[in-house]
Amino acid sequence: MTLKELGELKRRLRPDKNAISHIYGCYVNSKREVISYLDGPLGAMPQEETEKYLSLLKKGLSGGLGRNLIDIVFSTAQVADSEEHRLLTALRDSELKDAGARERFYRLVMEALDLEDSNYLILLACDKYDVPRRDKEGELRAEEGDEVFRYILCCVCPVKDGKPELSFFSGDNEFHSSIANQIVSPPELGFLFPAFDDRRANLYNALFYTRKPDQIHHEFIDAVFHTDPPLSAAEQKERFRTAISEGLADELRMEVAQILHERLREKITEHKERKDPEPLVVTAREVADILRDSGVADERIADFQARWTEQFGEGAVLDPENIIDSKRFEVRTADAAVTLEPERSYLLETRVIDGRRYLLLPADEQVEVNGMAVAAGAPGAKNGTEVAP
Repeated sequence: MTLKELGELKRRLRPDKNAISHIYGCYVNSKREVISYLDGPLGAMPQEETEKYLSLLKKGLSGGLGRNLIDIVFSTAQVADSEEHRLLTALRDSELKDAGARERFYRLVMEALDLEDSNYLILLACDKYDVPRRDKEGELRAEEGDEVFRYILCCVCPVKDGKPELSFFSGDNEFHSSIANQIVSPPELGFLFPAFDDRRANLYNALFYTRKPDQIHHEFIDAVFHTDPPLSAAEQKERFRTAISEGLADELRMEVAQILHERLREKITEHKERKDPEPLVVTAREVADILRDSGVADERIADFQARWTEQFGEGAVLDPENIIDSKRFEVRTADAAVTLEPERSYLLETRVIDGRRYLLLPADEQVEVNGMAVAAGAPGAKNGTEVAP
């Protein structure tokens, strides 16, 4: 799915846009016991309640593609005949009205999902979208639509005890401490099925949501989709570091790391400025080209590409935002850490002085330590200027 397709669905999750008839749910405690079920007509709910449910569902489509929103791909065999795909299809085709299918799904999630000691609410909704065509200018033409996209949304929301607050009790004419019991938090995970690819249903894909890119709940993915769990953003970053470090070995110099970080950051920035709806990806060959421009020997580049394949598989592509921190440039030693704005990373250099390696950072301007301006020169210097002996 692209950002444009995702945005098209998110805009539907408003009281006046969607075709959701019911909100279904199952409230589960930390012992994996059902506390209660939810089966409410959306149209009969107060507007404030309707907006809150739709807001939770919308959050399950938020975040970055490739980070919070991850493609789940079913095999041809799964789509043709598998228990997991049959269940998802039954939920969708019945528009969630099949109570038996809902109960099987709830039990599947309850038995697999680990949210530690938290109660949680499983929310389900089904929407039908009369997909309008786009004209040559990209404008939607509702009257010309000929595709109906029927899909289900699932969100799993932790339910937590509220915090004590002072409230006014009119009967006593006084303020007292009160607590709102059992508050539903934004979703921790969820999914859309089927995917909305090329603005139509793709039964071979689902879109999985995780609030934390480094925690994608493998147990849920395995139970619901029976597919190999994708790598989280944190796992991708760690494997990329391994491929670079082991492949380049002693040729991974400071200037190489600086150039690599800057070139990948430029790709991210340019992609955002273009507002390109397609997900941003980087290949092993593109990284190899950057390394070659940085002066790394072809032999080391070949070693890196081999390790990329070992870590990610043949032909794998990655989101650059998953493998670098585009908002900062950090250098660590055993005893200290230096963090720079990415565009200023070129200021930092390494140098060997009297047989020891040093990180050097220009101190031409004011230097502060814990918020205090300090002199950066030798003893006796004025305004950071060394005094000749």
